[in-house]
Amino acid sequence: MDSTAHLRHVRMSPRKLSLVAALVRGKSVEAALHILKFTPRAASAPVAKLIKSAVANATDKSKGQVDVDTLYVKTISVDQGPTQRRYMPRAMGRATPINKKSSHVHVVLSEAKK
Repeated sequence: MDSTAHLRHVRMSPRKLSLVAALVRGKSVEAALHILKFTPRAASAPVAKLIKSAVANATDKSKGQVDVDTLYVKTISVDQGPTQRRYMPRAMGRATPINKKSSHVHVVLSEAKK
């Protein structure tokens, strides 16, 4: 049984989030959370929270029938969200664009074969 969770409009660039997502892709949930706990990147906190949410979705969806210890990260993908466009004043009356990027993260957990 697959369980999904989505995290949308994260105010972090997709490039930064995809580095952290690649660390946990294919790992068991316990190992993934352990890796994210000790990863010194800011993107590790929202990804860990998303995986915990997917585990909660799995237990709720199956009404407690799923074994949490056998779950693993089947797929995790990072897509680009909407970009906020701002302008920064510069010298001699000029303005330079500032792009504040956001991301959408999708995770699918599945049970490992026994």
